[in-house]
Amino acid sequence: MKLAWMRRLALLACLGALPLAASAADAQSAATQVKTLRYILPAAETGFDPATARDLYSNHITQAVFDTLYTYDYLARPVKVVPAAAAAMPEVSSDGKIYTIHLKKGILFTPDPAFGGKRRELTMADYVYSWKRLFDPRLSSPHTWLFEGKVVGLDDLAKDAVKTNKLDYSKKVAGLEILDPYTLRITLTKTDFNFPMILAYVPTAAVAHEVVEKYGDVKGEVASNPVGTGYYTLGEWVRGNRIVLNKNPLHLPEKWNFLPSDDPDDQRIVRQMQGKSIPAIDRIEITVMTEDQSRWLSFQSGGTDVFWLDGPLAPKALLNGKLRPELAEKGVQLSRLLDPEISYYYWNMEDPVLGGFSKEKIALRRAIAMAHNIDEEIRIIWNGQAKRLDYPIPPGVVGYDPHYKSLLQYDPVLANKLLDKFGYKKGPDGWRTLPDGKPLVIRYASRNEANGVLQAEMWRKTYNSIGIRMENDRMIFSDILKTEKQCKMQTRTAPWLADYPDGDNFMQLFYGPNAHQNNNGCYQDPVYDKWYETSQSMPASPERDELYHKMARRLEVNAGALIGYARYRNMLAQKNVLGYKKHPILFQEWAYMDIDNANAPATAPAAAPAKAAVK
Repeated sequence: MKLAWMRRLALLACLGALPLAASAADAQSAATQVKTLRYILPAAETGFDPATARDLYSNHITQAVFDTLYTYDYLARPVKVVPAAAAAMPEVSSDGKIYTIHLKKGILFTPDPAFGGKRRELTMADYVYSWKRLFDPRLSSPHTWLFEGKVVGLDDLAKDAVKTNKLDYSKKVAGLEILDPYTLRITLTKTDFNFPMILAYVPTAAVAHEVVEKYGDVKGEVASNPVGTGYYTLGEWVRGNRIVLNKNPLHLPEKWNFLPSDDPDDQRIVRQMQGKSIPAIDRIEITVMTEDQSRWLSFQSGGTDVFWLDGPLAPKALLNGKLRPELAEKGVQLSRLLDPEISYYYWNMEDPVLGGFSKEKIALRRAIAMAHNIDEEIRIIWNGQAKRLDYPIPPGVVGYDPHYKSLLQYDPVLANKLLDKFGYKKGPDGWRTLPDGKPLVIRYASRNEANGVLQAEMWRKTYNSIGIRMENDRMIFSDILKTEKQCKMQTRTAPWLADYPDGDNFMQLFYGPNAHQNNNGCYQDPVYDKWYETSQSMPASPERDELYHKMARRLEVNAGALIGYARYRNMLAQKNVLGYKKHPILFQEWAYMDIDNANAPATAPAAAPAKAAVK
């Protein structure tokens, strides 16, 4: 009896101690909990091969998984190129034609069956191979323009490949000399002091030939098998729905050590992040949500940590460009900037209705341009969250001119007179016909979510004001990109976010040889092309600016495109997000951020265990 009583007493004592023990365990669990960042993409990805991905959303992932030689300082403004996989900034000849680059040693590709169980180190041969891939005719990369006409001997390799429809990867290129596994000497055809910006752009990242050989499709594309050396690896992928990235444990150790810019908020970021490991976040959970309201509700409920607040949703969170007080009181953070982008309107120059350089075709495009009220579009569609632009180069990019004034200004009365003069007569039903009397119908393409529908209605109002029938093709984003690349899109509103912060990146949008790549309107003008080629050998200077002005005027005279606006990027972050600041050029900033698990929103769901699945 006495023994039984003592056992009961001991049991009661243990039970009484359980809450305390559980509390201690909970505290320890919270401290060691996987740090997970939940993020939303407003459109579906298309694939994760750096050589073929050309949309902003897919490149969020490729930037995280693959390494470029260079990248951008996280806090420096104006932006500053810094080493990534490279050991240091390049050694550059005095004439800006020869670049010698040294690679960090010990960078490893993430383990994959493609490597046969062997440790696979990144070398300069991987970069040379990856740059050659951009010229493989089977792959039909939209990024050929990055190296086209720039590297000695590379264009000759490309010409030979076109003849046989097969690129000889074993053939040496005179301008790409591998001095040793970690040293590359690049010889350019002409002076280019901005070349490191090209090497900081995701399509120039290193892909291993073994991965392409094992997983490549008939074109040699590996959009479903991203195997890189970057900060993160692909853990789970449900196409168009969910993407999970896991921290790469093999990445060379790095410490957060950035200097603050003139922005006072940078001091707070430095205090939060200084000395932490890069990356500090273990897991990135990405959800695709195409509808504005769904994204907003997810952020409000605590289900999303960082949220891209598009213009249509701006009034819910912003008041006069600042965070609403009720959100600020909850600890919500706002990172806001004017994106280095242009949203512009193009008309397909290969289209039989809109294309060509005859006087009546130019008059038709000019009339459409003058009938469109850009200020009204900014007000209605973007809730004022955009800045009207007249110049093809936006603010924040070298070459921008705030004083430039376009010839194509809003004037619907003059637009109608122009159409009357050049034979686009109105019939008894009030709709205009082509000069030969055939029906005149324009097909405007837009994305199939709410914002795209609203854009289409804005353009329908424009076309109605000048008596032209418009039909709307509503398409998913990936189909729009494919159709554009084939030069089969008649007209749409196209945004272009800077790949690198130099005016060249925007003037190339209208360069003839870039049709089927980034020249969405397939604009082919020998005069513009000659001026562009001349500008490429010029440093940023008043002389280059003068040439850019001539090119912009030429584009307006031919009505090859209408420059619209640059949008404000409003990024919201929950109170538990540390070190976040939207970068003007980087697609995402995940590696430089942190999550405070102890300060997470109360309604946030627990992180699911990582999986390695692709569907």
